[in-house]
Amino acid sequence: MPTLLVLDAEPPPRLGKLTGRARIEHADASTLAERLPSADVLLVWDFTSHAVRAAWPGEGPRPRWVHTASAGVDHLMCPELAASDTVVTNARGIFDQPIAEYVAALVLTMAKDLPRTWELQRERTWRHRESQRVAGTRACVVGSGPIGRAIVASLKALGITTALVGRTPRTGIHGPEDLDRLMARADWVISAAPLTEQTYGMFDARRFGVMQPSARFVNVGRGQLVVEDALVDALDKRWIAGAALDVFEREPLTPDSPLWQVPNLIVSPHMSGDVVGWRDELGSQFVELYERWEAGRSLPNVVDKQRGYVPGH
Repeated sequence: MPTLLVLDAEPPPRLGKLTGRARIEHADASTLAERLPSADVLLVWDFTSHAVRAAWPGEGPRPRWVHTASAGVDHLMCPELAASDTVVTNARGIFDQPIAEYVAALVLTMAKDLPRTWELQRERTWRHRESQRVAGTRACVVGSGPIGRAIVASLKALGITTALVGRTPRTGIHGPEDLDRLMARADWVISAAPLTEQTYGMFDARRFGVMQPSARFVNVGRGQLVVEDALVDALDKRWIAGAALDVFEREPLTPDSPLWQVPNLIVSPHMSGDVVGWRDELGSQFVELYERWEAGRSLPNVVDKQRGYVPGH
């Protein structure tokens, strides 16, 4: 019977369907290294942990398959795992639509000045204002995977003209060489790219400098895609009109982080993809993948460990 090792987080995954089909063991950051050699499969349920990256280079055999209950894999990849024969899969498909809805909500929130409306309501102040029409505006979505494509569909439904930027140019998708030009024309720049060596810190002072003063920036990708000090500076100097961050370089934000009080910045706690029932969906997805693995069938959602994401999109 295969041994399934779960890097735990609360609440734990529902794996009752695997009773009698897998020997299920549990680990945390302090015990992962000693238990890895006995595992055939590793389920990274705690996808905020960097314990896999720290424990993988140790002694002994390693699991043949690692699945992370997240879209990103940067939290677990290390040179030893990337060079190994271990198959890595992710939770592609679970978060696409929820994140797309969240981005659409942020766009409407900023265009319609809803934060100021709520502030004035609490002050019992009646102050008529004009808001922005989103139909007819332009968006540049960076990241051509399933999440980026779902964001494009949601924004197009609002009447926004949308350009999609990916790692490789192809039909309907622009390449990195077009990014500056598209950002300079966009009213909305949406970051949904994976974190790789090429994308780390890609949104820096120069990139914020090419945006229009009326434009807004949204990051639902990875926190390290953005040079946060550069974004704060761009907002302070009014190089851009506003921004919304759902992911950050270091999470959670500490109470003394200056990001909480930056003018025209919306801060949310890495929740854009988390809707009611999302953990059950992640658990069900893993059980389906396990059944395929158990039967010797090919797995979907296989990550290219050199690129850091599932190729083919």
